[in-house]
Amino acid sequence: MSLEASGISVSGHRRSFSDLLAAHKAKRPRHQSEAELRETAVQLLDRHQNLSALLLEGSTSVSEAQTDLCEENPAPRAPPFSGAGPPSDLEDSLIVHALQRQAVELGVPVGVVSSKMATERVVDLMGRTAGCARGALLSSIRRAELSALVRSIQGLLSQRAFSPHIFCRELWKCQQPTLEVAWLLHSGNVVTLEHILESEEGGVAWLGAELKALCGVEEDKEAQQQVLAGVVSVLLQAGFRDPPGDASQLCVAVLDDMLSWVLDGLQQGGDLHSGTEAAGSWVWVLDLTLGRASPSDAVLRRFFTRCLTQVLTCQPQFKVSDAIANQSEWTFAKTPRPLTALYRKLAVPFSVDELLCHLRNVLETHEVNWQHVLSFVSTLLVYDAQALRTLTELLSQLLNVAFESYDLENMITAFLLSRQGALEGPTVFPSYGEWFKASFGSAGGCYGNSKKSVVFLMKFLSDLVPFDPPQYLKVHILHPPYVPVKHRTLLQEYVSLAKTRLADLKVSVDEMGLYEDSSGADVPMQPGCQAPQDVEKAIRLFESTGKISAAVMEASIFRRQYFLTRFLPALLMPRALPDSSDSQMSFIESLRRAEKIPASLYSAYTQSCERERLRREHGGGAGLEVLKDLEPQERLQAELQELGILLSAPGTEEEVLAQLARISESLALLIPERPDETAVQVTLCLHPDSPASPDPEHQRIADVMLRGFCQSLMDASRLRPPDRQGPWASRFVQMLLGHRKLAASLLQRLWGLICEQGATLGAAHVLGLAAFLVHLHESRARCPLAVPGPGWPPYPVPFSEALGASLPCSTAPEMAFALRFCAASVCYALCRFALPAENLQEGFPASLWKKLVYLLPRLLPGARVDPLVGGVEVADEAGQAAWRTITDPTASWESLMWRLWREPRVHALWMLPGCQLSFSEWLDAELGVRRSRDALTDLERIEYQQWVCQQHYLPAPPEQGGCDGDPHRACSQILRSVLDLHSGRQGSRIPDTDTCLPDIVSRLQEFMGELELTPPSSESEDDSGIFLLDLVSQRCSATSDPQALSSQLDLERTLHNWGRVVVALPVTALVTVRTRQGRTSLDCKAFMEHVNHAHRNMCDSVGRLPYTLTAHFFKGVLYTSLRCKHPSHAVDDLLSQLPQQCPLLLVSAGVRTLVCSISPLAPTPYRQFVMVLTGKCVCVWQGWWSPLGSILTSLWTRLTGSRLPQEIQRLADCYNWACSTVRGEVVPPPMAEPLLLAACLHHVGRGQGGDWGIRTTLGRLEKLQEQRRPLLVFLLFFCVMDLLSILIQPPETDRARRLQEACLEVLSYLADSPDWLLLFKSPAAEQREYQAVSMTTTDRNIRLMPLAFYSLVSHLDTDVLGKVTRSPGFLLTALRSYSALTKLFLDGLIPSPGQPPPLQAVAEAKQVLLKIISQSSVQSSSSQAQLEAACGEMDPEVAAALSSHLLYHRHSDPLYGDLDYL
Repeated sequence: MSLEASGISVSGHRRSFSDLLAAHKAKRPRHQSEAELRETAVQLLDRHQNLSALLLEGSTSVSEAQTDLCEENPAPRAPPFSGAGPPSDLEDSLIVHALQRQAVELGVPVGVVSSKMATERVVDLMGRTAGCARGALLSSIRRAELSALVRSIQGLLSQRAFSPHIFCRELWKCQQPTLEVAWLLHSGNVVTLEHILESEEGGVAWLGAELKALCGVEEDKEAQQQVLAGVVSVLLQAGFRDPPGDASQLCVAVLDDMLSWVLDGLQQGGDLHSGTEAAGSWVWVLDLTLGRASPSDAVLRRFFTRCLTQVLTCQPQFKVSDAIANQSEWTFAKTPRPLTALYRKLAVPFSVDELLCHLRNVLETHEVNWQHVLSFVSTLLVYDAQALRTLTELLSQLLNVAFESYDLENMITAFLLSRQGALEGPTVFPSYGEWFKASFGSAGGCYGNSKKSVVFLMKFLSDLVPFDPPQYLKVHILHPPYVPVKHRTLLQEYVSLAKTRLADLKVSVDEMGLYEDSSGADVPMQPGCQAPQDVEKAIRLFESTGKISAAVMEASIFRRQYFLTRFLPALLMPRALPDSSDSQMSFIESLRRAEKIPASLYSAYTQSCERERLRREHGGGAGLEVLKDLEPQERLQAELQELGILLSAPGTEEEVLAQLARISESLALLIPERPDETAVQVTLCLHPDSPASPDPEHQRIADVMLRGFCQSLMDASRLRPPDRQGPWASRFVQMLLGHRKLAASLLQRLWGLICEQGATLGAAHVLGLAAFLVHLHESRARCPLAVPGPGWPPYPVPFSEALGASLPCSTAPEMAFALRFCAASVCYALCRFALPAENLQEGFPASLWKKLVYLLPRLLPGARVDPLVGGVEVADEAGQAAWRTITDPTASWESLMWRLWREPRVHALWMLPGCQLSFSEWLDAELGVRRSRDALTDLERIEYQQWVCQQHYLPAPPEQGGCDGDPHRACSQILRSVLDLHSGRQGSRIPDTDTCLPDIVSRLQEFMGELELTPPSSESEDDSGIFLLDLVSQRCSATSDPQALSSQLDLERTLHNWGRVVVALPVTALVTVRTRQGRTSLDCKAFMEHVNHAHRNMCDSVGRLPYTLTAHFFKGVLYTSLRCKHPSHAVDDLLSQLPQQCPLLLVSAGVRTLVCSISPLAPTPYRQFVMVLTGKCVCVWQGWWSPLGSILTSLWTRLTGSRLPQEIQRLADCYNWACSTVRGEVVPPPMAEPLLLAACLHHVGRGQGGDWGIRTTLGRLEKLQEQRRPLLVFLLFFCVMDLLSILIQPPETDRARRLQEACLEVLSYLADSPDWLLLFKSPAAEQREYQAVSMTTTDRNIRLMPLAFYSLVSHLDTDVLGKVTRSPGFLLTALRSYSALTKLFLDGLIPSPGQPPPLQAVAEAKQVLLKIISQSSVQSSSSQAQLEAACGEMDPEVAAALSSHLLYHRHSDPLYGDLDYL
């Protein structure tokens, strides 16, 4: 028999049963039926049956899976049971027949046979995997075999020939299943994970052990994460469902055991990257759980609540005394990162209020682990800005409860939490001293003035003394709690006890300074160092305020011993007084006039200063016989020249170091310092407006030293490269830093030379200053910190990094110098330090390296190619070739750049992740370039930017600062940088104009164009432009204080700039296409939400978006509709949603606006002057719909050639109707929303001028019948918005009067209807069908509606006022409006530019309200109840009038008596 006839594949693989049947199909006799064939096959199986292996023959999945495994690049693995269908009916029936025959022979049910067969196969698969290194996971081949087995079992289940219960029992008898096997059986609907867990007593321990083993797997992360996520999802659903199921307790026990295991691992130390990868996998599972859609929010909250409780209460091994003593070791910075990551994951589903409320409940009901509790509070404070407010409120509640019930537990909890917050620093929480003073430092504190409360507090503080660290005892002594005079003995006893404890700890009370750090951080202070620091800080405060600080005045009274024996001696150190008074002399004189310095001490000080002056004049300059005839500065220059001579001679290293010592001595003579002077860390501000040096003499000496260093370096380099010159350069820089008075001046001068005069420096100076900066970076631990200036992060950084960040690169000369300077610094560091490639970046500032990375490919196009392409030079010893090039006077700087670019160590450094210039950093640098003075031409700049964006950063991975091939990420980064350009975040040196912004926007347009041309995938939807909204939404939500003027201006500027960029992008960026059930439709929900939440507060008072943005949106709707099957219907469906979801867009399309040749912000007198000068009004009313309608009509005709969509035509009809009505024609209105009709009518009417015949127009609206009332209500709303715009702007009396008359005219037509009152209710369900008004104006206008209400009601005539007074709910609306107006007055939110003062406005409203109360009638008991409820919010006079009025109506109307009786 041939191989083909035998049915065995040549390749050696077994063929499935169906394949065997297919191969023999041609040989079947034609007379055999299907039943006969089945019988023949069953007989064949009886003779050669292996039923256990037959289960694998029922599916082709094994061969398919093996084929996939053999492919070179297999597709991503799908879920095991989602791709192939069930086995065919013929295959199932054959297997069932075979199993039934064997069951009959054995005399058992067929389910028993099939279950045991399946168990044998599963156990066989697990047995062959048990020796695998991965343990908990199957191999890919066994996983495929098990998938095939599961599919066969599914076929048996469908024929009721399989028993899951027996199968589960047999499986536990034979062998415990591995977790992946259990998960595959669960996901294949063979037997659920809950059933497996319930069927064995040790199921909980088994599942916990399997989960732990799986967390430790390091290979096949995809399979590990898939199984973990699936199992945890099942456990969550089963364990925390409501109501709980039979297996709920078991599932919860497994999850509790896993969390305990994680906490035990974290308790042993280490982090996720060194020893706790398994625990990290479980934390990752919690993170994934938050993003899965399967568990409901309620289930997640119950699970995370339980986890949080378990974390806070696990292993409560620390007592309160331990927490007090060790609290400083449990801060956020010292807490292991995995533990803080766990805190953050558990806190995601909850608000800060809920978290701290739960924390309080746990503290009250459980024994807690104080380390976890306090580190959790620290994590919460660091990551959530709202935690400060909530924690402060919690501390107040704890203290109030503690003093009400004299509860020590609440008291100690409050102290521990406040100290923990203070340990995180003042940016996160107030210092402990501030909190202690605020809580106990005044008579109005939480403990009152009772003796019992004072005794309780003093007893509590006294009990803390044996355990309190010294810094807290100091706070209690420096800022003692307020105690009434009659109980002062209690406080004195505590202070005495605290001082005794400090003495036992060898902490001197006398050394406690005036400005003691009260944050709670235990910073050791050297004896005798506190007083000089106090003096320096007191002088700085006096210099900035001109007054003696309160701390000094208090110390002179309450700490007189420290003031006289420590502070004053440090202040009155003898010195040679300057000719003009400096800050210290002025401060001393102020203290003397305040009689704080004893006369004898001041006299001794003046005499000592005079003796010091004489000593300096006669003996200060002589000391060295060699140079005794030279002046100090001439002597310094001579010694620097001698240093250059020594460096140019071989073998003089010891003489060089001795010469440096002589130079240091000369500097000490020129700038003397006291030997006991305390070193103070100075922070420099590197900014052009900051003074270069407070002393011109210091600046001259700095020039001498810098010039001497450059000359010495050139002298030394003539003989030896830097790595063989010895340590003289490092010692030189360290020597200069040791002279603290000179260091600040020298560093300021260095910054000025490099950042402001760099283009004028010669080659020797560039090289010398570059080497000097490299050695400053080497000695950065001793170098003062610096802030680069406004626009950069405000925190100080090492001076070398700050100088590199400040190096300008805006113009061609600045770029050329920056490139030379950065290359010189890197080249010198390469030659000077023998560092491996991975540590080479430590030799020079990272900011200089990034400037080099930015400038090199920009100015040298050849550097845009990988140096490996052109060949990398052979590495010479310490980069000697580069050094020879840089010191060769005949070599060009371009040759140095090429030498550096091909240097192997530089190329290796270029590839390190930390040394990459990110896309955002490149954008910030490129936006700072001035186009008119750029080194590149326009075409060269376009070519360079396209290379950077398209070829360099777009395909680069994120760890290299790239976009990972995602154009969306590139667009987001560009837009973020563009917005930052105008927000002051990129530095004040960037000009407002002449930047590369147009070029960068062009790159953004190119990316957006590519996205438009990229078709969306079949399973994903077109969300190409939503990221534009996500970015601006993040900016808007990050506003710190929405009520603050600065925040409002920042938000307005952000939205304005965002709008300007968006309208330059493709019009389809704001509208997406959705496909649901085979039907395509347009969607702009994200844009509508953005308009409702952000842009709505930026529009003008009459509800109008910018024209450019409105037109851009409508054009985008028309263009995007072409992607739908029926474009016209798609447009109509989308625009029909605007009245309910975003009425502001609808109103903006139909409004008419004032286009004025004079800015509306110009002063009124100036506008009037221009009008008089020209003899006519320079304001022209131009309807938006006229140009917008023409654009949309021509666009739609060009795109489709058909009629306008119905909704677009409705906008045009509304506009035409409004024009006809205002002209005097009586035309029936179109079928449209009353809001749109009112908006068109109002804005067309405004176009006719202030007097547009509103009464006549209103008379023509009487024929509208049912549409008339809502139309008038909305028209009144727009008129009220006009009135508000006048009330909050500088006064225009005539216009204000006309607008007020228009409002009153409309209101007279609504006097008989209470609907207009809905406009003045809160924007909620109370407004009913008029709820859209709150979505078409700003929040500020909504808050000011009570002001508009009384501005109108106070001017109503008697008849109209009588009508509206009788309207249902009018009195209640008037009361609520008055209450809201009073609140606006108390909050200072009533604008009054040219209007009556706010107090007068409230008083007038009060008189109107009293008049309304006297004229109103109460129509029902329910309205009376509402009025009585509102009465409690009024001031006494209004409340009394209202109560009297209600009482009168109750007694005068018998109906009220009956109602009261009922």
